[in-house]
Amino acid sequence: MRKVLNAKIYVRGDARERALDSARGVIADRLSELDFEHEVRLRDDDRLEVSGFGDDGEAALALLADEFGEYTTEPRDGETYLGTLEGWDEDGFVVDIGVDVRVPRESLDDLGRGDADAVRERYGLVHHTPLEVVIDDPPRLSDGQVDELWSWQKGDTGRLNVNSCTRAEVRATVNRAGHANDIVTVERLGLLEQSVVCAPGTDPPGLLASIGKYLEGEMKCVVV
Repeated sequence: MRKVLNAKIYVRGDARERALDSARGVIADRLSELDFEHEVRLRDDDRLEVSGFGDDGEAALALLADEFGEYTTEPRDGETYLGTLEGWDEDGFVVDIGVDVRVPRESLDDLGRGDADAVRERYGLVHHTPLEVVIDDPPRLSDGQVDELWSWQKGDTGRLNVNSCTRAEVRATVNRAGHANDIVTVERLGLLEQSVVCAPGTDPPGLLASIGKYLEGEMKCVVV
């Protein structure tokens, strides 16, 4: 049995192999207590495909699909899918779930005023951020997704969101730059999308200025 996940390894060169090794480690950790001998390969479209066998195969693949999303080209009305932010303009977001789903600006009203780019800046949404969408008329972000983004703004501390890096790479960079005590944790949003939760008193733009030169990829701040 096999399943194509909506998690993508979009970096190139040596970083691609490091990211793939990291993804295999993350997946192996998730499945460590299940009876499922598996392998992970990277498809030409940058998505991960997991295949294998074992008594817990269906449960294992369902667990991975729940966390990383399942690639689909035929979304069904009323269903919820985990995709990635692939584009934005004044008219809304484009979320890739296997096909592009446009979430129009009016469906983002729960996230505050301004056009889609203003919403993206407010919540620090970097390219490829995982987003959960409901196939509705029109499509919208799920209630749980809206609540999660609002929690970033309502928290006591800010965040620095990063793409194109593994969680281990971000943590190592923060430590190397001498900011270990300036953060609470690094949350994994996706395989290559991380959210650095700042400690009280830490200025997210200041943290970005300090560690940004060590990391490749896009970085956005959430200032509360």
